[in-house]
Amino acid sequence: MEYALYRGDTLLKIGTADELATFKQVKRKTILFYATPAYRKRTVDNKALRLIRLEEQA
Repeated sequence: MEYALYRGDTLLKIGTADELATFKQVKRKTILFYATPAYRKRTVDNKALRLIRLEEQA
């Protein structure tokens, strides 16, 4: 499963959760938390990290 990691409108990196965790030097579960509704409610859109799951095409 691939994800895109954004800060505001800026794309930081595309990769797996493990690759993004290594890139940001955090745990894998922290990266996955960036995609949750709870995280979105706690943060400001233009400054916070956002994780978007990329759809696989068949």
